[in-house]
Amino acid sequence: MMCMSGTHRAVHESRFHVERGRPVALLACLAEVLKRERVPYLMVRHPPAFTAPELSALAHIPGRRSAKVVICIADGRPLQAVVPAHYSVDLEALRELARAVSLRLAREDEIAALYPEFEVGATPPFGMLHGHPVFVERCFVGEPEMVFNAGTHTDSLCMHYGDFAEVAKPTVGVFGVAPLRSRVHSNRRSRPSRLAARGE
Repeated sequence: MMCMSGTHRAVHESRFHVERGRPVALLACLAEVLKRERVPYLMVRHPPAFTAPELSALAHIPGRRSAKVVICIADGRPLQAVVPAHYSVDLEALRELARAVSLRLAREDEIAALYPEFEVGATPPFGMLHGHPVFVERCFVGEPEMVFNAGTHTDSLCMHYGDFAEVAKPTVGVFGVAPLRSRVHSNRRSRPSRLAARGE
């Protein structure tokens, strides 16, 4: 099992249960890709988390680093939209980014058929394994880590955003919608920094 080293490993082992003596199961398709690309990651096991916010709460990590994968159908073809746990997807913005005529959320039965090897609701953001494009919310760019389901509701992967991007080759754009409270708080905090940047 490959792991992040140093500070990242110490921090995450305090938040999740990392099984020692035997590696936590990682689906062969994911393991092969990560091994081939020599991507450092931490595979962790935790109590069942059926939503990204639940995973974020269990991990005690900021929601902006806990990723959820929203499966959509654009012009009849599947795509993956990756946003922070507490965000929703602006379907119109995503449609424009994907240059699609129509775009909708995939139904649960469609998701089960598209990704039979994964539990519904726990699809990892590696759509390229199935020939599906991946779109990621711009706010992830530059984050030192991101956590997401590894195919089940009890297993997750943690890796640097840069490593994820190198493997998934996502299209980056702005299509995530933060909760109103987060947007107001963020705007208030960002004003001084913008003024400082202009020397005011």
